[in-house]
Amino acid sequence: MKLLFRSLLLVLAGALFFAVVGVVLTWAPDQPVSELTARWAQPPSRFVAVQGLQVHLRDEGPGAGAPQRAGEAAGGAPLPIVLLHGTSASLHTWQGWAEALRGQRRVIRFDLPGFALTGPQPQGDYSIDAYVRFVIAVMDQLGVQRFVLAGNSLGGQIAWATAVAHPERVSELVLVDAAGYAFVPKSVPIGFQIARMPALRPLMENTLPRGLIESSVRNVYGHPERVTPALVDLYYDMTRREGNRRALGQRMAQMTPEAVAQRSGRIATIRQPTLILWGGQDRLIPPENAQRFARDIAGSQLVVFDDLGHVPHEEDPARTVAAVQKFLAR
Repeated sequence: MKLLFRSLLLVLAGALFFAVVGVVLTWAPDQPVSELTARWAQPPSRFVAVQGLQVHLRDEGPGAGAPQRAGEAAGGAPLPIVLLHGTSASLHTWQGWAEALRGQRRVIRFDLPGFALTGPQPQGDYSIDAYVRFVIAVMDQLGVQRFVLAGNSLGGQIAWATAVAHPERVSELVLVDAAGYAFVPKSVPIGFQIARMPALRPLMENTLPRGLIESSVRNVYGHPERVTPALVDLYYDMTRREGNRRALGQRMAQMTPEAVAQRSGRIATIRQPTLILWGGQDRLIPPENAQRFARDIAGSQLVVFDDLGHVPHEEDPARTVAAVQKFLAR
């Protein structure tokens, strides 16, 4: 009996030792935004005060940084395009699209509240209504009255909800693997799974295995081999921005099935010309949801990229933006 007891103590001591070592090796407390801007907020990045936040924003192309001209808003020139990223992403996810589009039209992208360098929403409100108000507030701050609106995943849901709430502001929609309907994922990134577990959140607010970030990013790619160390660096640093891990937990807690079901009926009221882009290998929001968007939005166009995943605009910007350019030039 004593031998068994000693063996059990040794096993427990060993488990505790390795747990402590694991915490030490993955110790990654929050970083102030000031420590991240040198690498991730190089020009043309700037910070704009909106709703009590310092919003990380990039505004490029013809007319960037100036209030919208009356003729442009009335259709006399190409309208600006606004790009909204998804959960745990950043404005950097649109880099390929921005480079392709900024020669012809103004391109505006920014980090949404709760994510990347913008950081947590002061009141902890991550409802879709709050995000819609935020998008309009940013556009008002920039003096942009009418624009094309594109979004991926959560950003896609914010995009179509903004189009429904403010049809006078949104001229056209581009939905990229957008949220909006209930769905059963085939695979959920491990980072999202942990964010949904209240018991693990305190630990994850101070530890962050780099492998967890890499696994989560690879999970949303159709070609995981395209995930580079530099891309993992980006997602790792944006997650460590002060307050973002706690904000992600709050965001997940507020994303209830009831809230999704209540809103999905509004999709059929969208009247703006709409392009729907989807990755055929999306294991988070299945391609069946693309078909639902196409059925419910009258006159919409659907393009599926069979080999791409949940973030096709990031995974293959050249091929996906070509579809956008064709849509906008119709």
